Order: sequence, then structure tokens, then C-alpha cells
Amino acid sequence: MNKKVMDLLNAARASELTAISQYMSHHYELEDADFGKLASKIKDIAIQEMKHAELLAERILFLKGEPITEPDAVAKKSQEILEMVATDVGLESQAIKMYNDAAVVCAQEKDQISRQLFERLLAEEEAHLNTFENIKDHVDRLGGPYLATITGE
Repeated sequence: MNKKVMDLLNAARASELTAISQYMSHHYELEDADFGKLASKIKDIAIQEMKHAELLAERILFLKGEPITEPDAVAKKSQEILEMVATDVGLESQAIKMYNDAAVVCAQEKDQISRQLFERLLAEEEAHLNTFENIKDHVDRLGGPYLATITGE
């Protein structure tokens, strides 16, 4: 077991657990406020993050490590939509940097499978970031009329 790689995998898992908690919190709050379309989109991303956490745990277990079970931060609650999206952009930007750096370290440590895992997750995190940036842009440019289109189911 390579400690550097294991630490990166567990740090990534803790970050994914935070994203899951944050996105599900946003999902519940948005659903409750009748922003069902946006809530559904964020829930889908949360489910993708759950799959990321599971992939990381499987790799950690394969390497004979113990997957971390605690998120690295606490979910923010009671945010306005623009605050939610800013939080989500921050989480995805942080993950992208982390996974880029981790892929480089894994390559240096000659663990190509972990490198490939980080690169796979990186591509998916970039797609999530794009989604959140698009939502932010729509709210910034269109305001209330856009918000009206994301209410209901």
C-alpha cells in the first residue's frame, strides 16, 4: 500500500461525502421551496457524487486500506439559490484541482489505476462545474423569469 496514494484517495472520498451532503441538502431545500426542476438536477449530481465515493472506497479497499466515512466539511444550509450555486461551484472547483493534482502524484508513484480513476472523476466533476456555472449565469442574466421556469416538477 502506497501511503501517498491512499491519503489522496481518502481525501477525495471525504470531499465526495461533503459534496453528497451539500447537494442533497440543496435538493431538499429547493424541493421544499417548489424549485423541483433545479432540485432534481442537483439530486442527479448528488447521486453521481455517491457513485464517485463508492468508486474511491472500492479502490481503497482493493489497496488494503480503510475508506474514510466522514465528510471533510459540514453542509451549508438555508442559502439563497445564488449562494447555493456559488457553494456548489466552489466544491466542484476544489475537486477539479484536487483530482488534477492527485492524478499527477499517482503517475509519479506508478499507480496508473488510481491515476485513471482520478482522471475519470475529474472529467465528471468538470461536467458538474459546467452545470452549476450555467445555472449561475442564467440566474445572473435572467433573474426572476429564469427562476419561474425551474419551479414545479
